[in-house]
Amino acid sequence: MHYAQSFPKTPSAAAQARELLARLDGALPDGMFEDARLLLSELVANAVEHGGAAGDVEVRIALGDANLRVEVYDAGSGFEWTPRNADAGHQRGWGLHFTDSVASRWAVERGERTCVWFELDRGS
Repeated sequence: MHYAQSFPKTPSAAAQARELLARLDGALPDGMFEDARLLLSELVANAVEHGGAAGDVEVRIALGDANLRVEVYDAGSGFEWTPRNADAGHQRGWGLHFTDSVASRWAVERGERTCVWFELDRGS
């Protein structure tokens, strides 16, 4: 199964992206679906906040036999991720920390647009 949709960079983009993911509800174990929902929300919120002023946020979802892959594209220039120190007292900015902790794999890819993607293995 493959799904793709673009959303305007507005505060409602994460909720709209979750509606797209909801098409997979029932196709994934509950825990995996909730993990995907959390990570997708975080990545879309990051794209809205940090992804440059131009363009939309595009979400691509692919469910295969082995894994679920979710890609979030924006017009930003990309970034280098550095892990947060849990003792630093940050109140915000934990989305990629969650992604790093929960996803089977994830990365940031730079090109004409920035893509942050994650995969969740179906067997785990």
